[in-house]
Amino acid sequence: MWRRLQSPARRVAYYASAVSREMLPHAYWRARRHRRFAELFNGAVDAGIVERVNYYNKLSEPVSIADAPNLSRISRKKSYYYYDLRQFSLAFDQTLRLAYEFGDITTVPPVPSVVKSRPVATPNENSVLMKLDRLRHFRWPRDTVPFEEKVPRAVWRGALNNDARRRLVRLYAADRRFDIGHVGERFEGIGPKQPLTIRQQLENRYIVSLEGNDVATNLKWVMASNALCLMPRPRYETWFMEGALVPGHHYVELREDLSDLREKVDHFERHPEEALEIIANAHAHVAPFTDTEREELISLLVLQKYFECTGQCESGPVSDAIFR
Repeated sequence: MWRRLQSPARRVAYYASAVSREMLPHAYWRARRHRRFAELFNGAVDAGIVERVNYYNKLSEPVSIADAPNLSRISRKKSYYYYDLRQFSLAFDQTLRLAYEFGDITTVPPVPSVVKSRPVATPNENSVLMKLDRLRHFRWPRDTVPFEEKVPRAVWRGALNNDARRRLVRLYAADRRFDIGHVGERFEGIGPKQPLTIRQQLENRYIVSLEGNDVATNLKWVMASNALCLMPRPRYETWFMEGALVPGHHYVELREDLSDLREKVDHFERHPEEALEIIANAHAHVAPFTDTEREELISLLVLQKYFECTGQCESGPVSDAIFR
């Protein structure tokens, strides 16, 4: 019963918090931004903050976005995206302009725009990442079962919305060593399997993560767990910085054709100490994203850099210390 209620409860809490923010005057949010920026100079500027701000926002040359809407006119059609962006855009002058694209974005916009996702491999300076659709993507379920006590099996569930997912099901749906299955219509004679909750998937040592329309939704909670993440090298990235993940360090890399899943599972069954090291590195990558104050500061800095690089406000001490 709790599992069924948990998601609606999270949504209610999310919207209640979002509406409450709207009720506070803009002056409150502007003062909060100035205070957070001032805190940067109480000591040495954190190199991790500098790295992340400039990873998300790669703009360097002045560029015009004259046709972009004002902050006060951001579309509410995709409410999760709207409120996630609004949480930080409230701290700026509402006449400032900001281009954005909401949804699963897999191409680079023609003008600098705030997006949830972008391609990793192509020049992507115009794709400015923000932490959007976070209620769906940024979940950190508590995993109390150590790797060694989990079932020695690889698991995956998902919709067959791309070739990689269809290939995975063709190769391994019938393999009794694994629990690989899809949740849609019958596919090439392969019937669907029952959906699995996150908790049920975490009973297993190995969890396969595959990109869907853009990034893999399960990647964040898998890397936060005591299970080992197995996946091909990411093609898309979000606020989670998937493009910065190192194969063999943060996750186990699978071939693009996924033909080596059995081989990789067999290897880590023989060498659990290697699995534990990768899991520890994954936890280290996840940790900064759970610090809400740090996340707020970085989000504000990403937007500040955007407004400066689009010629809408002057640079200041923050710019000289943080922006590259």
